[in-house]
Amino acid sequence: MSEVEDRSTTRRGFLRTAAIGLLAAGFAPRLSAADSATDQKTRNSICVFSKPFNSLSYGELADRIAELGFDGIEAPIRAGGHIESEQVPNELPKLVEVLKSRGLDITVLTSDVNDPNDPVSQRVLRTAVALGVRRYRMKYFKYDLKQPILPQIDNWRSQVRELAAFNAELGITAVYQNHAGRNYCGAPLWDLQRLLDGIPVSQVGVAFDIRHATVEGTMSWPVSFQMLRPHIDTIYVKDFRWADNGQPENVPLGEGHVSSEFFRMLAASNFAGPISLHEEYLDHRNSELVPEHLAAIKRDFGILKMMLGRA
Repeated sequence: MSEVEDRSTTRRGFLRTAAIGLLAAGFAPRLSAADSATDQKTRNSICVFSKPFNSLSYGELADRIAELGFDGIEAPIRAGGHIESEQVPNELPKLVEVLKSRGLDITVLTSDVNDPNDPVSQRVLRTAVALGVRRYRMKYFKYDLKQPILPQIDNWRSQVRELAAFNAELGITAVYQNHAGRNYCGAPLWDLQRLLDGIPVSQVGVAFDIRHATVEGTMSWPVSFQMLRPHIDTIYVKDFRWADNGQPENVPLGEGHVSSEFFRMLAASNFAGPISLHEEYLDHRNSELVPEHLAAIKRDFGILKMMLGRA
């Protein structure tokens, strides 16, 4: 958003320094002896959502992400992403090969998949599995607000069960992200529990987005986290604050309303899955901002590692 992008360097630096100070003063998660014995760095791989880097070649993308120190990327392989769905059989092997040469993987493949009977989706998943990709983010379901809600969830539930069976056959896991918004399935969070009840997390799990969970449940997000914890496969991290117009605006990690308590709860829950860092407070459509994105991600990555007790 322009207001965020125009924020002065001085103010951004002050807020980030204040966030670091709070963490250093004792707000960072305190690991138990058992947690310390099991190095958290080996338990949770950390990737970055590479949406801001569509203008880069595969080699440039891999070089920049490796330099930042991530384990992999969450790659947008969908309409408008690094690779269009129809191009996956030809292009995805090239991207995976380049990433591997830099010691990286596609930790999450962000897709347009939610229909197991769609031929394009089937090719995407079969190609991904053949290349060693083990996790993809599903396309969202959206409510028709003129119709009853519960029957819509139950209808999607049948579709998701069919998708889960296809995932089990292939050996891949789908994750569904909770996304804030007036008509997103998953925004209220309780609906994801209903949607996924009885489905193994290894087949379809939740990509728990703490930013969106906090937007929709400013004070009650811990309840939602605990309710969905058995279904959570992946964690998404980004931050926001409430703007003067009452809308959420994305801000650097540590400068908004996402609480450090979340990371203490995450550590206490023995979560061992991947964590994906999202930087969305700069315009990802402007290729001229690639250097700014890289600098912003580097700063956010440092804050994330501190919140995870890795600093």
